[in-house]
Amino acid sequence: MAGELHTVAEAAGILKVRESWLKTKASARLIPCTFVGKHLRFSDDDIAEIMQAGARQPVTSRERRNGRTARQP
Repeated sequence: MAGELHTVAEAAGILKVRESWLKTKASARLIPCTFVGKHLRFSDDDIAEIMQAGARQPVTSRERRNGRTARQP
């Protein structure tokens, strides 16, 4: 583990998400986190992994609802 540990409020600020979202996901073990005793913390590595997991590739073409590809102009 590298870097410092961040509180929920600090991590939420870095990620630009609500504290409640972080707490809910961490409690369900859906995102990486660190517990120091009963205190929830996020390492720099945890935050980087959360950001990487949320990354999405750009959409290059759109599909219509009926499954056919829309015409390109």
